[in-house]
Amino acid sequence: MSPHRRDRSIRLDEAMRVAIVGGESLIGREIREILTEARPDIDLQLVSGEAGAAQLARDDEGDAVVLQPLSEDLVAGARVIFLAGAPESSLRAADLAGESGPALIDLTGALEEDGRARLRAPLLEPPDAVRAPEAIHVVAHPAAVSLALFFGRLSRAFPLARSVVEVFEPASERGARGLHELQTQTVNLLSFKALPKDVFDAQLGFNMLAQYGAAAPDSLLDVEAKIDRHLATLLLISTRMPMPSLRLIQSPVFHGYSCSIWVEFETAPDVAGVEQALASAHIEVRSEGEEAPTSVGAAGQSGISVGGIRQDRNNSRALWFWLVADNLRTFAETAISVAKEYL
Repeated sequence: MSPHRRDRSIRLDEAMRVAIVGGESLIGREIREILTEARPDIDLQLVSGEAGAAQLARDDEGDAVVLQPLSEDLVAGARVIFLAGAPESSLRAADLAGESGPALIDLTGALEEDGRARLRAPLLEPPDAVRAPEAIHVVAHPAAVSLALFFGRLSRAFPLARSVVEVFEPASERGARGLHELQTQTVNLLSFKALPKDVFDAQLGFNMLAQYGAAAPDSLLDVEAKIDRHLATLLLISTRMPMPSLRLIQSPVFHGYSCSIWVEFETAPDVAGVEQALASAHIEVRSEGEEAPTSVGAAGQSGISVGGIRQDRNNSRALWFWLVADNLRTFAETAISVAKEYL
């Protein structure tokens, strides 16, 4: 992780049991790292949603971790449960928890259609928002959170006419299997070997994809629709600006979202004024003359970085922006900010 990580400002007030279902996953590991650093003495349980007994497993960095089985006793003894494994394990945890069990924080989206589900991104919510105690907290997609943060700040300072966003998806959004497939494809291409295509059903190494192959277990269009849906909800909470047109592209990078954003304002904007309006505790702004932000530089960082701001040469009322964010860090910190309401 980057030695220049920003202060997370997350502190837990008292020791209590927290469980991470899917503790060996990429996002499970990210949550575990933040929680153990914020409160080393917390009773943190790593849980597998599949095994019927405790087992040793390797996390995404190759370290050995002990995974407890998902059981009724474990669920009953937890104050908060992060659901970060397979969708099936989220459904089982919800069944074991019932309506009066621990707070369920769903990062899989498996419980989004449940009647108790509420989309959550506390950073973008009103401070006086009230939540039903039995609510299931579905964590907003990290790309939607990043874009809502950007548009929320911008639209409060300037009236916006319309906008277009291209979001470049990292392989880590498909979990460890996505990372491994991209890595293997890249190596095999250089060695003139056959390419594994279990995750993307297409060549991603040295390539970009507008859609996955027909046999891929996930659909890029479905992910795009989820980002669009979550962004629409978050913008209704924080602003009343028009919804941007959004396109999702799978890029051959391992970690971090990159977004190319075109915004047309009601009147011709002043770039310096736009930069000043965007700059905040959660948005780093890179001015002209500074190096534009990159997904590599965003690794391990909180918030978003915006740079490459320049006027559209064909439209005096429009600006181009380049936005980057660590997808796993954004997702994990959003989930932990929900957990703070119970800890």
